[in-house]
Amino acid sequence: MTRPNTPILDRIHVPSDMKGLSNSELSALADEVRSEVVQAVSTTGGHLGSSLGVVELTVALHAVFDTPRDKLIWDVGHQCYPHKVLTARRERMSTLRQEGGLSGFTKRAESEFDPFGAAHSSTSISAALGFTVARDMGLPTGDAVAIIGDGSISAGMAYEALNNAGSEGRRMFVILNDNEMSIAPPVGAMSKYLSGLYASPLGELQTMAEGFESALPGPLRDHARRARQLVTGVTGTGGTMFEDLGFQYIGPVDGHNMEQLLSVLRAARTRATGPVLIHCCTVKGKGYAPAELSADKYHGVAKFDVATGVQAKSRPNAPSYTSVFGTALSKLAENDSNIVGITAAMPSGTGMDIFAKQFPKRMFDVGIAEQHGVTFAAGMAAGGLKPFCAIYSSFLQRGYDQIVHDVALQNLPVRFAIDRAGLVGADGPTHAGAFDIGYLAALPNMTVMAASDEAELVHMVATAAAHDSGPIAFRYPRGSGTGVEMPEIGDVLEIGKGRIVRQGADVAILSFGAHLSESLKAADLMQQQGITATVADARFAKPLDHALIRKLVKTHKALITIEQGSQGGFGAMVLHYLAGEGLLDGNLAIRTMTLPDRFIDQAAPDAMYAEAGLTATDIAATALQALGVDAQKLGVSGVPL
Repeated sequence: MTRPNTPILDRIHVPSDMKGLSNSELSALADEVRSEVVQAVSTTGGHLGSSLGVVELTVALHAVFDTPRDKLIWDVGHQCYPHKVLTARRERMSTLRQEGGLSGFTKRAESEFDPFGAAHSSTSISAALGFTVARDMGLPTGDAVAIIGDGSISAGMAYEALNNAGSEGRRMFVILNDNEMSIAPPVGAMSKYLSGLYASPLGELQTMAEGFESALPGPLRDHARRARQLVTGVTGTGGTMFEDLGFQYIGPVDGHNMEQLLSVLRAARTRATGPVLIHCCTVKGKGYAPAELSADKYHGVAKFDVATGVQAKSRPNAPSYTSVFGTALSKLAENDSNIVGITAAMPSGTGMDIFAKQFPKRMFDVGIAEQHGVTFAAGMAAGGLKPFCAIYSSFLQRGYDQIVHDVALQNLPVRFAIDRAGLVGADGPTHAGAFDIGYLAALPNMTVMAASDEAELVHMVATAAAHDSGPIAFRYPRGSGTGVEMPEIGDVLEIGKGRIVRQGADVAILSFGAHLSESLKAADLMQQQGITATVADARFAKPLDHALIRKLVKTHKALITIEQGSQGGFGAMVLHYLAGEGLLDGNLAIRTMTLPDRFIDQAAPDAMYAEAGLTATDIAATALQALGVDAQKLGVSGVPL
């Protein structure tokens, strides 16, 4: 595929190379960066729409500020592809989100131009204030600039940081990237009110937006005013919400007009003495028609054809776990009007969009506010409803105090549907669902399940709906199911009871969750060498099936536990039970197989589990070692560390 013609970008290796460029050259550079990003993501997949929306802003920020001494902190980081192109990583963009390649987010270990890593939202302002204090205490760092979206700034942590930063009164910058609205004034309308910017004190910048609005034709004037009121709140109060918090508010500014951006940023950088918030309106997917016209603005895409925008998504042989959950919940809700759904800005990612289409008045998207979402669900449960709170494993961590205090402590029947359990591939360690087994199973009153396949997930949705005696959670992985036959309606499982899937005599493999298929493959490998394995699906980490565990340890020489989670999870629960019952005092060989005690970088999921030592071969090797058998002689080696 032909690479875009990029004569200006070809001269840019690091942001300092941009310092001699004119405004018109910087505008042309933005066009070249946009083409470069589209070309790169077409071969790797990734977060395209959000990156296209900040191309001009990224160029302007690097042209005005002195990075890496000045710190650009991208909230979430999924909009950082233009930033990576401009910061000595252009030649590696073809490795984006690939094994051994560039992260899809900002990452401190990757570049000095990434001062703060991110992949979860609403952290940037807090981090920027931290850098600001470090500067003011004499450390060699410059200005801190947080770039945060209108969705991320809705989260509680962002407001906590704004409040703290405003009260501190230190010089720092927050760019509010508002891509819900955009302003498209006639050529020259904004520049008329920016022409005297350098001659004006910064305090007069706040009048720029009102003057600009009054000069526009009626429809455009109303649109610009709505954009401003998005963040100013009720008019006529004498100040904006951000001004009340201690920030100087400037905006709204057209985030795709290089002249406007450069004027505002240069003036702010020259004259600011305290905290400044610049409201910048952008269009997600800007400059690439297929993205602009798409409902999701190409937020996350697979590889695609640049000319047509058609994505090369493979057709799975089995439905995704996400869609199975959404469909199963919708079917149950047809006969139970008390079932409601809650998600935190991820309706399609969690399958709640399926539920919402059928029951729009019973579906609640709380935005990027997991803490609120959990307690909101707790209130619903206390009111007699049956809330299903669907949040990714790694995002649910953000609401943990609420799970403890508002749900578990009060024993409220909130149903937690935990998508993206285990390793997740290209999104890497920031999105890995590694810790939920341990952090949920530690809580009194909590019931914790994990689906071994998509049919089991249907059963667990039904089980959760029927469970009114306390909170219950069920976890399931990203991606397609295993292709098993699907039930029309799920069965209500007996709480705390597992099942034996295959009977053997020599070793028992007790699997919790979606690694059951690998456990069965491991049993096949050992079967070829005359060693038989019992394979059991635990179904529950809490409560454990004590009878099943006792049977396995009494009738086998070794017990291997398997889970797609960190140390301190299911295996630790089993060990704790065995120790308490004195069942570790004899000759039983037991091994717990978990994710290792380290973060695993992005790769294909199978490759990540191979690095984790959790392949079928690893399981077989561990079982044989526990039995005292030489694994290499049997053609199985590679006992994980």
